[in-house]
Amino acid sequence: MSRMSRILIYLVRRDLRTADNPVFHEIERLHGQSQKPFTHVLPVYVFPANQIEISGFLRSENEKSPYPEARSIAGRFWRCGRLRAKFIAESVWDLKTDLEGIGSGLAIRVGETKDVVKSLLDGYRERSDAEVHGLWMTSEEGWEEIEEERHVKDLVQNENKEFKLWTDEKYYVDDRDLPFKDIKKLSDVFTEYRKTVEPLREAPRKQLPKPRSLPPMPEHVPEQFAPFKIPDTLEGTIEALHKPLHENLEVSGMPSMPPGVSSAHPFIGGSKAGHARLRHLIESGAMTSYKDTRNGLLGLDFSTKLSAWLALGSVTARQIHWQLMDFEDAKTDVGKGVDGYGKGENKGTAGVRFELLWRDYMRLCTRKYGTRLFYLGGYKGDKETKFKMISSPYSKTTERKNTKGVNDQSTKAAVERFLRGETGTGLIDASQRELFLTGWTSN
Repeated sequence: MSRMSRILIYLVRRDLRTADNPVFHEIERLHGQSQKPFTHVLPVYVFPANQIEISGFLRSENEKSPYPEARSIAGRFWRCGRLRAKFIAESVWDLKTDLEGIGSGLAIRVGETKDVVKSLLDGYRERSDAEVHGLWMTSEEGWEEIEEERHVKDLVQNENKEFKLWTDEKYYVDDRDLPFKDIKKLSDVFTEYRKTVEPLREAPRKQLPKPRSLPPMPEHVPEQFAPFKIPDTLEGTIEALHKPLHENLEVSGMPSMPPGVSSAHPFIGGSKAGHARLRHLIESGAMTSYKDTRNGLLGLDFSTKLSAWLALGSVTARQIHWQLMDFEDAKTDVGKGVDGYGKGENKGTAGVRFELLWRDYMRLCTRKYGTRLFYLGGYKGDKETKFKMISSPYSKTTERKNTKGVNDQSTKAAVERFLRGETGTGLIDASQRELFLTGWTSN
């Protein structure tokens, strides 16, 4: 009789990397023990139906998605556009390839995360040769992500399985090293917060190495539930994500790329590409000159442009820090011959650390204020907001609609001029067009 497989599910979200990943690090450590708590690991990534439109994954044109379209509430625009969808898909497939190289793999699914987890638990409950040991996932700060965590926890614990929520370690200063435990003590002034964690060069923890090997994937993995089907290539995944998305945001007259012009953000997703970008920034001297160039508008290297990889956890802030340390202390040949090599921290590398801390701070503000950050009245609850705003022209709700004497069509026309980059203010228009055509614009 074959031995019962004990499966740990690792639900991957915005931690799309193998190196400096505490979850994979712990999995490798436990797998090296003589008494192993689980025999197989099932990493799973879900394209969440509430944030990314997934109707392109339907098995046939005759099928209908059980989920509402993934559109914003006020403007009814797609919550994730074509450029970002492509970058996410590339990041997911990069992780899949990386995991396959160390004996594991990645199951890709679509739907609401709770539905995917339920389908996995149901699928293994019916088998006599495998059982779920537990489920691990990494914490996030967004309201939707916290709701996701709560639903998943309930599902797993209702099955009497282990649920573990890991600290998110893709940021610069580890949560456990903050000078306060109560988030209410976070200052509303960034400078005051910064002073509590300085000197920044000494703040990050050590990065974790990439696992050399991981436990295998289970022999049986429950399939994607109907009516969806998962493509078996990156190209197929991108095609499915793009299928329902209009290229012009469903707004007429959107700009097209001028002839002979290249994107200022021509990058692809994934840890491999992110680390190649990081190495290029060091070797080109862009990190050394960052403080002087970061507010530029044209070109590839005036700013780091690492934010897309950081947001998905393909690269971590502390990985950037330790790469800079190696350059500053001449511990490797990366950047040898470049101004600043082996001369300690300079104003450019210090500037990069400063901006990485800003990312930490805004994430902590999200923890402190939650959805209040996105209220029209702001986190302080400005009571005058109702006298300053105009209702969305895209909303079907007419009850108590506030138009300030401007009809919906006029408001809609003004919004769409802004989207097209036709306000008449050159800098705003150029930035809007760049944002639409490349998915990125300078701050």
